[in-house]
Amino acid sequence: MRKIEHIGIAVKDMQAATQIYSALLGYTHYKTEEVPGEGVNTTFFTCGDSKIELLEATNQDSAIAKFIAKKGEGVHHIAFAVDDINAEVQRLEKEGFVVLNREPKIGADNKWVVFLHPKSSNGVLVELCQERN
Repeated sequence: MRKIEHIGIAVKDMQAATQIYSALLGYTHYKTEEVPGEGVNTTFFTCGDSKIELLEATNQDSAIAKFIAKKGEGVHHIAFAVDDINAEVQRLEKEGFVVLNREPKIGADNKWVVFLHPKSSNGVLVELCQERN
C-alpha cells in the first residue's frame, strides 16, 4: 500500500456538505461525479497528497443510504492506493482479511476498487484503489 488515497464521508445533503468542507479546507472541490453502479454522487477535495470524498446516496437501496440510516452521517471508509490491486487482494486474503468483492469494479475518480469487510479491520471499511489505465 502506497498511501491513504482518500477518506470517504457519507452525507445526506451534498450541497450543504460541500459548503461545509469548502469552508473547513479554505477552498472548493475539484470534481463531482456520479457512480451509478454504487448508487452515489461523489465530490472530491484534495488535502495534501490525499483526498476527501463526500458520498451522497442517489437511491434508498445504495450502501450509503443504508449506512446513513444505520449510523448517521460520518466517516464511511478509508481508501488506500495500491499498485497492483489483484496482488493486494491475494495478499490480504492470505492474511485473513475478508474481501467483499474479489473482482475489482469501477469506482469514482477513474479507479479500480475492492472493499474489505469492516469485521476484518477493526470496524473500518477499507477500500483498495488502483488507477485505471
